[in-house]
Amino acid sequence: MTTLLYSHEACVRHDPGEMHPECPARIEAVLTALAAPEFDALERRDAPRASVEQIIRVHPQPYVDQLLAAVPESGRRGLDGDTILSPGSGEAALRAAGALCAAVDAVMAGEADNAFCAIRPPGHHAEPDQAMGFCLFNSVAVGALHAREVHRCHRIAVIDFDVHHGNGTQASFWNDPDLFYASTHQSPLYPGTGAPQERGVSTNICNAVLPPNAGSEEFRNALRASVFPALTRFDPDFILISAGFDAHKDDPLANLQLVEEDYVWATNELIAIARHACGGKIVSTLEGGYDLSALARSSAAHVRSLMAA
Repeated sequence: MTTLLYSHEACVRHDPGEMHPECPARIEAVLTALAAPEFDALERRDAPRASVEQIIRVHPQPYVDQLLAAVPESGRRGLDGDTILSPGSGEAALRAAGALCAAVDAVMAGEADNAFCAIRPPGHHAEPDQAMGFCLFNSVAVGALHAREVHRCHRIAVIDFDVHHGNGTQASFWNDPDLFYASTHQSPLYPGTGAPQERGVSTNICNAVLPPNAGSEEFRNALRASVFPALTRFDPDFILISAGFDAHKDDPLANLQLVEEDYVWATNELIAIARHACGGKIVSTLEGGYDLSALARSSAAHVRSLMAA
């Protein structure tokens, strides 16, 4: 089986500033972990830039133009208290979204069985007309709509196991019955969305809420009880994963108690569903994860499972 790894050096040049948790060292930690000999079989590709045409399937063009124009030539510019632009931010955001589109293209062309996009900034908090939560463009949503527009995938699912609810992906998918979004996340926690009763226009949204300090048993039970059955009923033509690793017990920004084996289990279960529903077509993308060691170990465990699919 072939797994592709998409990344780009531009993702290191997005620099929100000293002490910001969404730091360049995150991507360096992931890529260092994936440079181990056991990952030699990964096919590594540079993420291309997303085109404006690809991005405006999710974000209105005035938003895209305004965000790119706001990127400073020097110093930093805050869009809100958490979401900071540096001179390299625009290029990084374009490469992040481009990675998803290129990965979808490659998997649909049969060049690989699946792919992992080691990119930043993350994307799942970015709403169609608002950057927030460290996120500029909603890369996973851009990839999903690219799969539909270019490859005529009719029903597309995003499964999000980041500790924070992906309010931006939910907002992008809410009114489209052929787009499915499911999230496991801690609540209460930023951004305050993702209640179970938020179900979308056609029960195409599935939110599984975990209380603070929930661990492996609660996480796995939530996926078994609600997310996996809903995903199976949806019967997707393509599955994307918002792979945030900040539900790990060592992460400083939340209070769940997951370990690497939980990400292995969840990945393997999603692979099994994808194999039955859509010939195994999966593209995964990095979202959160802010303890560097836990992030590196969890990403490696996730990719290891993709390679064994």
